[in-house]
Order: sequence, then C-alpha cells, then structure tokens
Amino acid sequence: MHDSLKQAAPGKALDQKNRLIQYASVFGLCMSAAIPAMADPSPALDRVSISAGVFRAEPTFSVGVETPYGNLNTPDRTNSDVSIPRLRADILLFDSQGISFDYYRYDRSYAQTVSGSSTLNGQPVTGNATFNSNLKLDLARLSYKWWIGSGNSVFGIGLGGAYYRADLTGSINGTATVGSTVYTDGTSDRYTDDAVAPLIELGWRHAFTPNVRMYVEAGGVKKNSGNLQGHIYNGNIGVEWFPWKNIGLVLDYGEQRVKLERSRANATAEMDVRFRGPSLFVKARF
Repeated sequence: MHDSLKQAAPGKALDQKNRLIQYASVFGLCMSAAIPAMADPSPALDRVSISAGVFRAEPTFSVGVETPYGNLNTPDRTNSDVSIPRLRADILLFDSQGISFDYYRYDRSYAQTVSGSSTLNGQPVTGNATFNSNLKLDLARLSYKWWIGSGNSVFGIGLGGAYYRADLTGSINGTATVGSTVYTDGTSDRYTDDAVAPLIELGWRHAFTPNVRMYVEAGGVKKNSGNLQGHIYNGNIGVEWFPWKNIGLVLDYGEQRVKLERSRANATAEMDVRFRGPSLFVKARF
C-alpha cells in the first residue's frame, strides 16, 4: 500500500506539470490572438506627429466698441495677408484613439476711417473720425479623438476643449458728425479676457500611399455664458507628402471664423474676424 502511494505521487506531480504547460499554452494562444489588436494603425495615421508652420491668411474683420456717445461699429474690412505661426501635434494612444493639439496666435494693428458706412447708435457717421485698434487673439485646442474604419481611410470624431484669449484696444479720434450733432473728441478703451469652451471636431483621412495622404477637417467652439462669449468655427482640406520616411511637408487651405463678445458693466466690445488662406507645415512623424 505504501508502495502504491509512493508511485502515485510522481504521477500527480506529472499531471500538475502537464496542466501548467496546458495553461501556459492557452495563455500564449490568448496573447497571440491579442497581438493583432496592437498591430500597426491605419497608414492614414501616425503614432506621434508634430507639425510647425504658418497660416498665410487674409483676415476680414469688423469690430464694435462702446464710446461715450454710443456703440461704434466698423464695416467689414479685408486687410493685407498676414503670416500666423501655428503648431499642431497628434499622439495615437491606441490603434484607433488619440490626442490632438492645435495652437495659433493672431496679433495685428489697424486703423479704420469712420465714414458714412459706419454707424453710431444706429445713425450714419460722417466726418474725419478715425478708429484705431489692436487685436490679439490666442487660440489653443485639445481634443480626444476616436478613429473609425480600417485600411487606408478613417473617419474621426473629437471631443475636448478650447482655450482662447482676446485682447482688443480701440480708440476714436477726430471730428464726427452724427445727425445734426458734431463731436470733436478722442476716447480709448481696452477689453481683454479669456475663456474655456467645449470643442467638437470631425475629420477624414486617406492614404493613397504610405508617403502621400490627404485629410479634411472641421470643428467648432461655442460659449453662451460668461464675460467672453461667442463661437469659433474652422474647416480645412490638406495634402501630406513625405519625401523622407519621418519628415514631410503639409499644404492645406482653410477658413476660420472667430466671433466674440466681451461684456462688462454698461459696456461691450464685439469682434468678428475671418481668416482664409493656405497653410504650410513641416511635419515630423514617429
């Protein structure tokens, strides 16, 4: 009897060893099945990319400020082209999700002669009054994106937030005639504020080859509360070309509209700026 017990022990140990081998085999098969989920993403996407360049935009703008005589609104004006530095970055956390960042700053001074096409309290203004303004606008966007699809084409949906800061300095000087009243005076004021607003983005990307790709993007920011309210919309289409494996050029054409209103006690400032034009980036991908 003792001998039979002694003989059973090695057999039991052998069975346990076989089970461990079976478990390890099953675990290995599960891991092998999981490996395709971490395979290379769509050729239309990069694991990590950084783009730096300029937005060569033609700005069209109108502004309104509160003066001692009422609210002054300038007509739409298209200014000369301006180069706006811009920075973009994308990180793919998984094969179909990632983080996207975009930043640019606009800083421009201009002067607008007040004429009959301007209004003061709803009345035509004539004379030689001049409206001087300096507008600074910082805009940064951060979103989390989900990419849907496989192969060479993917469609993306992004949710996140946008930080924007507006700084508007305006002054009116000279002589203006409003109705039967003549004003000869000068006044100036400054409106500055920042805000954070929810952001939604849509995108489509396609890879013709590993080195030639295109994309279409659209996004919007809207804020209806707080001191600095308004909305920001953008849309653009672009082409990417990589003459080298990790370094390429990006050319796109886009339009952005920024319409903001800064409110405070008994005074408001409004700005409506539209940027339209091409952008050129140097893009590094990893």
